[in-house]
Amino acid sequence: MNDTLDRTTDDAQIRDLFQHFMQAWTDNDAAAFGALFTDDSDYVSYDGTRAIGRAAHQANHDKLFRGVLAGSALVGELESVRYLTEDVAVLHGTASVLMPWRARLPKRRLSRQTVVLVRTPEGWRISAIHNGRVRPVTVPEPESLPSTMSQLIGRIARLLGLGRR
Repeated sequence: MNDTLDRTTDDAQIRDLFQHFMQAWTDNDAAAFGALFTDDSDYVSYDGTRAIGRAAHQANHDKLFRGVLAGSALVGELESVRYLTEDVAVLHGTASVLMPWRARLPKRRLSRQTVVLVRTPEGWRISAIHNGRVRPVTVPEPESLPSTMSQLIGRIARLLGLGRR
């Protein structure tokens, strides 16, 4: 796909898909939400649970939209799109669930979505999504106290015959 117009069209369609993703959630419309996924798609939630298939995503979100997330909105922004092939792209976005009693998003609720998109005869669809909370952890330097303590505990465990062998 060398034609810039084609990529521009794809970019617009993918932006629209991400907007529809958030709008279907905000409308609490499980059918519209499910329609954004391929039949065999994977959905990994922020807590690490995994659902497989459009029907499962739709059913899960129907329960959420009628239950604990009733009246919630999904707000966020598309961060980037990278094309792996003409028909496969990776999207990164950030979004959070805004509960109906809140006016602003709490920072601890921010999540990042890694989304694998595929071109289908119906347009771009979500083939896989992984939703993880944004809670950056600083990686300790090798000489820092946490690193030194971890290395020491590892040596003691090996001396005692504990842990992996």
